Amino acid sequence: MGAGQETSAVAGPGAVSRRACLTALAAPAAWLAGPQTAHAQGQGQLEEPLIDSVRTALSSAIANQAPPEPEFFSTESRLHYLRWLGTQSARLRGRKPEWEVRRDFLQTLWYECKRAGLDTALVLGLIQVESGFRKFAVSSVGARGYMQVMPFWTRVIGDGDPGKLFHIQTNLRFGCVILRHYLDREQGDLFMALGRYNGSRGRPAYPTAVFGAQRNWLFAERPTAPAA
Repeated sequence: MGAGQETSAVAGPGAVSRRACLTALAAPAAWLAGPQTAHAQGQGQLEEPLIDSVRTALSSAIANQAPPEPEFFSTESRLHYLRWLGTQSARLRGRKPEWEVRRDFLQTLWYECKRAGLDTALVLGLIQVESGFRKFAVSSVGARGYMQVMPFWTRVIGDGDPGKLFHIQTNLRFGCVILRHYLDREQGDLFMALGRYNGSRGRPAYPTAVFGAQRNWLFAERPTAPAA
């Protein structure tokens, strides 16, 4: 997927109010029909000291750059993925009109979520709130890309090149690994982990916005009729 396939966007400090963000989440049909400009306002992830074992584990998780090709161990699991892909692709069409762009994004997101043990709807909701699905979004505090990853992470656990955070797999890889790290630190408390991700730990606005956006991306299989 080339850089020319998506439009660069920079989110300024006044991109959208929290009220506007929550209003948009209350009307998902309107969001799906038109451009999404919501951008989370927070300090972003805060740089904190990491013990060597944690730094090593995070660095290892980032460095394993396997291609984002989902693996399936049964026909049914593959069909489940394809149904998920079709459903989410239709929902995302307004933001990413080209099928190949949507497919590459969703395939990579599925792969990185499963790898990190995260719910795909949650991560899609987080991306909706953080960047409005803009690959080149930059916040007022310098967070970058779809998942608004702070550049210091590339120095702490990466190769030191923050420019790579505009690469789809790198951004989703960092974002999912960081969210998983925060979730582990908070002993599974997703509310607190999301606050830590946004740099607003303990305050409800950001987790509430993400949980609201998550509802736009829930996927449930339709029940199949019993065999005659």
